[in-house]
Order: sequence, then C-alpha cells, then structure tokens
Amino acid sequence: MLLSSAYFPPLSWLALAARDFTLSPDRVLPSVVQLEACENYQKQSYRNRCYILAGDGVQMLQVPVQHSKGEVPLNIQNVLVDYSTPWVVRTERALDTAYETAAYYEYYRDDVFAVLDARPETLWELNLSTIRLLLEKTGIACMLSPTSAFAAPGSEPDDYRFSIHPKQPDPILESLGLERPYYQVFQDRLGGFTPRLSALDLLFNEGPDSILWLKRL
Repeated sequence: MLLSSAYFPPLSWLALAARDFTLSPDRVLPSVVQLEACENYQKQSYRNRCYILAGDGVQMLQVPVQHSKGEVPLNIQNVLVDYSTPWVVRTERALDTAYETAAYYEYYRDDVFAVLDARPETLWELNLSTIRLLLEKTGIACMLSPTSAFAAPGSEPDDYRFSIHPKQPDPILESLGLERPYYQVFQDRLGGFTPRLSALDLLFNEGPDSILWLKRL
C-alpha cells in the first residue's frame, strides 16, 4: 500500500494502515505500508496540518515550514520545520483545551507532547514520529518503509497517496465499512458526530478500544 506522509494523520489514513493488519490468538500479521518519500512537498495538504475537535467546532493545527527561495519544488524529506514562532506551545495548549475531559487524554498526553517537544528538524521526521506514535498507541502492527522512487499516480496498486486530502471528498472510511460514529467530547454541544478528524481524536476518546473500532471488532 502506498500512502503519503501526514502530520498526526486523519482517521482514514490510519484505517488504511490497519486494513491488512491481522490479529488472532496464534499469530500477528502486520500490514505493509510504503510512505512516499520521493514526492515534492504539497501545500495545503495533510502533510503539515491536522484537524481536531474543539468546543466551538473543527480546529486546524498547522506546522509552519521554511519555504525555499524561488519556485523550486522541495522534496518532502528536505522540508524544514519553522520553529521561529511558538506554534508547538500553541498546539499543546489547543490539545489541552480540546481534550482535557476526553477519557484517555491524560494517558497519552505526555507521549504526544514528547513528539512535539523533540522538535524534529524536518517535516518528514516529524510526520514519521506522529505516524509511529499513532500506530503504536492504537495497537496496529505495521511495517513502514520509504519509497525509493516516485511512481506516477495510478501506476501502482493500492495507491492512496492522493486520495486523502482536506479539500477533497474522502470515501475511504465508507469503503472500509467504517463510516460510523464513536464517542466525542463535544458531540452533544455540536449536534452530533464530527468526521474527518485526526486519528488523535479517536485515540483520546476511545483509548485501547481504538483498535476495536478500526477492525470492526
């Protein structure tokens, strides 16, 4: 399976990573995911943003990056994170405000903050850390490997690199039979379930049961 890197990726990304993971009493078969490492950085995508649910609705958390001089495209592995503004502190405060009453937030808070406080130099390293954290905490066994060459869209089977985008329809959860609600802190105030959020939202609200939701168990 081919997936793009993402910053605290959306639930559809994590659901795809969990799709081929098999857990039974006698064996564990991990899923296999290739992360696109040879593409050029794409603005306004999940590569440097994620969405959480705050008391007044959906909130975007964005990672500022250092832009190259001119219009020369940058390989995703070479994009530098910009720490000249206190975005890490703002992100941590936003998470505290949004999820302080979520059932499992305190259980995972320090691990999430540790990823941010480590201040990886590149966006690729930061995204990889957030992906690994979500895989570990949700209990998804997944073999991750970077691609060694760029494949044209549609030329490879199971290519979802360009299917998950905040500005496009996302039918992935529906196709996996996962388009159903789970408990969210502000669902009563906001009039029901809010989809298309970072997988952090599932983790903070469902905790160890996240894998049960992802695997329909």
